[in-house]
Amino acid sequence: MTADQNVRPIDPQVRIGHVHLKVADLERSLTFYSGILGFQLTQRYGTQAAFVSAGGYHHHIGLNTWESLGGSPPPPGTTGLYHVAIVYPTRAALADALQRLITANIPLEGASDHGVSEAIYLRDPDGNGIELYWDRPAETWPRTPNGELAMFTRRLDLHDLLKEAKSGPTDSSQANDESAAD
Repeated sequence: MTADQNVRPIDPQVRIGHVHLKVADLERSLTFYSGILGFQLTQRYGTQAAFVSAGGYHHHIGLNTWESLGGSPPPPGTTGLYHVAIVYPTRAALADALQRLITANIPLEGASDHGVSEAIYLRDPDGNGIELYWDRPAETWPRTPNGELAMFTRRLDLHDLLKEAKSGPTDSSQANDESAAD
């Protein structure tokens, strides 16, 4: 199947609703997603599944051990999820997320400025790729002279980002890893 310009496009109001992750240890995952990132637990299904969200939505992330209790991450070189991208509404909210990660000693895999967005890359306790980012206003996105998007990947200045954080101590030792990713 090839992309055909005569194909009718998808409704522009379609959106990605939630992600459901297989995890090895539900409590460990809840500690990460709720305790560190700050998602609210909205529902549990006994000891095997839980749903978390932001802002009172029924769930943005489902976590379950139905097929993965005690399991290990997929080995490199296999297909599957590359990363889950979590969009923050503002640069200050992304800075708060970075501060939470630093406080919890969660290592970063990278941090990039893509022109259209700024992003932080890491892994959850099960090795799933996580991208935390905020979108710049669309009118500021880089474009070619023809008006096409001209995204790029450049190093994100984490020290500058942390200046936007609203609260909490700043241990900037982890912020020294300003490598580009994705």
